[in-house]
Amino acid sequence: MPTSSLINPLWNEKKVKNYLPHMTVPEVDDFLTKSDLVIIPIGALEQHSSHLPIGTDFINGVEQCKLIAQERDVLVAPVLMAGQSPYHMAFSGSITLSADTIIQVHMETVVSLIKHGFKRFVFMNSHGGNRAITTFLVDQINQKTAGVAVDFGVAIHPYLKSDTYKKPEVLDRHAGTGETSDSLYLMPDLVQLDKATATKLTLPKHLEQMLPEVINEEPTAKLLFLSEALKGEETGKKTSTLEMTKTGVWGELNPKEATVERGAKNINNTVQAAVKFIDKWNDLIKE
Repeated sequence: MPTSSLINPLWNEKKVKNYLPHMTVPEVDDFLTKSDLVIIPIGALEQHSSHLPIGTDFINGVEQCKLIAQERDVLVAPVLMAGQSPYHMAFSGSITLSADTIIQVHMETVVSLIKHGFKRFVFMNSHGGNRAITTFLVDQINQKTAGVAVDFGVAIHPYLKSDTYKKPEVLDRHAGTGETSDSLYLMPDLVQLDKATATKLTLPKHLEQMLPEVINEEPTAKLLFLSEALKGEETGKKTSTLEMTKTGVWGELNPKEATVERGAKNINNTVQAAVKFIDKWNDLIKE
């Protein structure tokens, strides 16, 4: 071990088990004697107001995958930081990629990993704007490669415990109390809660009228609301982020209300649901 004066003063990363960027070739070979399962987070680089970093979706996705990989033998293989985020482009630092690019990168990733002996793939979408892309990607892998792919959210849903957290009475989504709570647990050093501010939403009138039912999780209202809200300025829908919220928070609760306790409970629920799904999948393919 070199003396501290010779080490990069910014280096503070520790080796994480089953995390591909940290692994050597022999370690990957050894992993393949135990498992052929890969989890790939698909995140985003986009504004998260003044209190969360632009890399929130990517970092939180990777960190959740790492936690799952400490419980079961699954390879964590992130390959792309940015996602589809056209509606955030009025905010400095946001990056958006086309659906074609995201799909192509991940298809080539899967083909590479299949060549080495991996067969099963779980795609964790950690950014709402990638939902349709993830669904299509999973189908394309299943249709066009020797691999078997599943969508993380669909896979773990039957194993999640019911959320006992009281539902908000106003819209509370992007960069709101839920995402901020998760971030306080997953990446505490990157959350600047003192800089969080509440916002006032400006929605097209017909979407504003839907809000009470959307907040109450009425299925049709929620489907129609999300089909139209948070879309690029070029669509003319008047629902790009800046057109709805000047702070970048898509919700009317103050993110300062977030708590690490809520985040810990939510992430633990997700990790344990993932473990149960993996155990079931492993059991179903036993010879």
